[in-house]
Amino acid sequence: MHVLITGGAGFIGSHSAEALLDAGARVAVFDNFSAGKPENLPARDGLAVIRGDIRDGAALSAAMAGVTHVLHLAAQVSVRISIEDPPGSCEHNVLGFVNVLEAARRAGVQRVAFASSAAVYGMPRSLPLDEDAPLAPISPYGLEKRIDELYGALYGELYGLSTVAMRYFNVYGPRQDPTSQYAGVISKFASQLRQGKPLTVFGDGGQSRDFVYVKDVARCNVAALRGEFRGVCNVGTGRSSTLLELIAALVAHTGVRPEVNFAAAVNGDIRESAMVPGRLRSLLGFVPQTTLAEGLATFV
Repeated sequence: MHVLITGGAGFIGSHSAEALLDAGARVAVFDNFSAGKPENLPARDGLAVIRGDIRDGAALSAAMAGVTHVLHLAAQVSVRISIEDPPGSCEHNVLGFVNVLEAARRAGVQRVAFASSAAVYGMPRSLPLDEDAPLAPISPYGLEKRIDELYGALYGELYGLSTVAMRYFNVYGPRQDPTSQYAGVISKFASQLRQGKPLTVFGDGGQSRDFVYVKDVARCNVAALRGEFRGVCNVGTGRSSTLLELIAALVAHTGVRPEVNFAAAVNGDIRESAMVPGRLRSLLGFVPQTTLAEGLATFV
């Protein structure tokens, strides 16, 4: 495989680049470095770096030369920013994605795997979630990811392009910048613990999430590129933890017992999230195995 990774210098992208290199693939990273960092990337043979933006169709077309597979991860990933600036978010997440699909089609790419999100489900009517659960996104970001899924399927029907959408749940691990507006709760809490700052929990701490370790996600991405399944696939562990359980696990691994402050719940915040990894297991042959305790031990 010769794989182009859009957003390849970012959090998930850099780990995916390493996993693909380990699997023997040639890798080209395509990134505008607005969020990704050059230091995230390994200095290894078989890795090329291209500075570019997915909103630039000509740059994408040039980068696709000789590429057999595409892993599309470049995106505007902040729910808050998508609410504050829907047109800007749509430009990145929908128009940018269509540019990727079109460049891949014209280049004769064999397979496109791309990042979707559990945000497509919105407020779940019942748990755990499988891929046939009702979809009702509650933010422009979630809607954009659902539109991407539909575009991916349509490009398959119209042009025969093989695509798979990876619905990531809550990904965490090394290289997730705690100061970034895109950071997840684990990286933020871990950073605050290191600095001796109190933790703020919005709501009662009973909110649950499926936290999935980034190196497991990278392995799922490799499996998705190698596979033939077309459609959507949840990416998670099948095990959910509450925020209070997360804090207790962080305390156990850091030895730091922080002050925990409770604030009003965020309007529109999803209370509970849980998924079924059945399709991940049966179609990609891989389910993330890193437990939250194991992942936190490495991350911390």
